[in-house]
Amino acid sequence: MKNRVRQKGRIESKGVWDPYIPPEPSPYNYLGEPILLREPPDVSEKDVPTLVDLFSGAGGFSLGFEKSGFKTILGLDILKTAAETFTYNFPSAGFILGDVRKVKVSDVRTLLGGIHPVVLTAGVPCQGFSLNNRKRNSEDECNFLFLEMLRFVEALEPQVVVVENVPGMRSARSEKVGGSFVVAVEKALSILGYKVSHRELLATDFGVPQARKRLFFVAVDPKLRFSWPQPTTSSRPVTVWEALGDLPKLEAGEVTFDYDQEPHSDYAYRMRAGADRLFNHEAPKHDKRTLERIARTLPGEPLYDKYKQRIRLHPERPSPTIVAGGIRPQFFFAHPTQIRGLTVREQARLQGFPDTFVFLGGIVQGRVLTGNAVPPPLVEALAIAVKNALKGEVKEDSRSLVQMALNLPTGAELANEPRS
Repeated sequence: MKNRVRQKGRIESKGVWDPYIPPEPSPYNYLGEPILLREPPDVSEKDVPTLVDLFSGAGGFSLGFEKSGFKTILGLDILKTAAETFTYNFPSAGFILGDVRKVKVSDVRTLLGGIHPVVLTAGVPCQGFSLNNRKRNSEDECNFLFLEMLRFVEALEPQVVVVENVPGMRSARSEKVGGSFVVAVEKALSILGYKVSHRELLATDFGVPQARKRLFFVAVDPKLRFSWPQPTTSSRPVTVWEALGDLPKLEAGEVTFDYDQEPHSDYAYRMRAGADRLFNHEAPKHDKRTLERIARTLPGEPLYDKYKQRIRLHPERPSPTIVAGGIRPQFFFAHPTQIRGLTVREQARLQGFPDTFVFLGGIVQGRVLTGNAVPPPLVEALAIAVKNALKGEVKEDSRSLVQMALNLPTGAELANEPRS
């Protein structure tokens, strides 16, 4: 019973949520010497704009950029199931499995055969910054992995660097980086010769049925003019029901590989384009108490008094932020109309991954991969903005700094609105 205390008739771990106690490591992390699972393809700098995807996870950045005309030539991640999923879905891309801190940039330069990637993306681990993490800690060693990203930027000299993290990074500070992490990232990229800006983007503004906010840094060659993408969703957000309503009904523990109805919304139609089989649609198993808890919880309401963020989804609203959940067989959200937690395919739909994208590694790891991913439709909008900058086709934002800060329309936009 070491490090355990008895409280109100139950035994609890003492200090389990202490932010200075390192989190339980995933057994799926590969801790050996880095392995080249597949060599990068032979490409010419004149062929297509190329992408190197650090901390790639399942490949949300790669998918969004490839939909915009880029070609991923190399991915890198420490998670074995991420490597399996990435190499399956991007069969021509090279991949390195291992801890980024152990990877020699000189070896990567040799692998790329002298090609400088046009874009380098980095979904730097965010657990230490996340407000959803009860062990949030600015001194978490993962918070400093952006320093490894800088090694690759300096060595590979991409024209554009895109970094993603949680909004909680904005309030995080550490003496090790001289104060603010955001300032440290921007200063470091500026020293490397880039023009840098950052912005918080909301996934629902870009057609994703999830109220997921993420902080992005975009660093460009000073000769380029980059303009942040404007929202692509002109009216209301896509809802949970529009995202999931066409998927086959399942009881807890059931699985199916076949669709049983036609797409019921524009969003479902886009997600199913090109798919003739349904993968990752396996419902998690639950005990009797959990099933009873879901059954008595109204859509949109918390499943637990203590954990208000764990809800039964409301069908007519976007989902809250999908999270990775962890390495144990748990679930975060319940289905809005069925008595069970979400399938991996349902989580993927809420992130904007098409049904043709297959997640390997089972239900628990599928939750980790989908929860950690950056939504591909959001990335696609960002990638189009990057491509416009590379072409010199920048759409200026006509709003003033004050209008942008307060999210106000321009005078011209107001003039075009009907008078009441």
